[in-house]
Amino acid sequence: MALECPICKGARFVHPLLPSGRPDFTRVVPCRCNQGEPEEEHLLRLRQDSGDLGLKLLRDMSFENFDPKRVNLPLEQQRNLGDAYKLARRFAEEPDGWVVLQGPNGCGKTHLAAAIGNYQLRKGKPVFFKVVPDFLDHLRATFRPDSKVTSDELFERVRNAPLLILDDFGEQASTPWAQEKLYQLINYRYNERLPTVITTCLSLDEIELRISSRLIDYKMSTVFGITVPDYRGDHTATEMGKRQNQRVRRVR
Repeated sequence: MALECPICKGARFVHPLLPSGRPDFTRVVPCRCNQGEPEEEHLLRLRQDSGDLGLKLLRDMSFENFDPKRVNLPLEQQRNLGDAYKLARRFAEEPDGWVVLQGPNGCGKTHLAAAIGNYQLRKGKPVFFKVVPDFLDHLRATFRPDSKVTSDELFERVRNAPLLILDDFGEQASTPWAQEKLYQLINYRYNERLPTVITTCLSLDEIELRISSRLIDYKMSTVFGITVPDYRGDHTATEMGKRQNQRVRRVR
């Protein structure tokens, strides 16, 4: 078994140092252990280190297979979804600041967030994608005696990710411990100005004030509300239409 690099702790990337000697958390460069790695191995390792983007469903979500038109929607909702798509696409090309995607379940916000992450991975850039309730579960699990990673190691990796995507923010159990951990994470990335994408079903009024006050800072965060309904209803309507047409053909 290969030894873990003592410099990057297995992350394969490090933050370069500023003239002051402090890490520059706005950039990452390959660690010495990562230099000269073949491109195919490099991309595979990025995928393995990307968190939940390694899951097949999320891995297959891209801008190419996202439907920003959904012709069955009213024109206003088509425009809303198209604007969300354009916003995500621009951010994917040059991650800077924060993007907060709000909307009901199934409106496409997770697809757009995953598409941002997958776009960056294809460019050879590191990304960390986490469903918030799962992240908190994993963080709790680090306190078990048999855990192979400490709580500090996991939390440090997530909060310093060059690009962090937090999906389903607000779906976690609202305990004081969970609220404090999420505040620490959001506040740290806010202070360090680290690119972040957040998806949530909640309105800003429903999010803890310490966190929502950072999400609405227009100098670094764009909050976009997706107003379209669950896209899975499109598929249901399509299947119902197919079955109806088949019945009509049989009658004829």
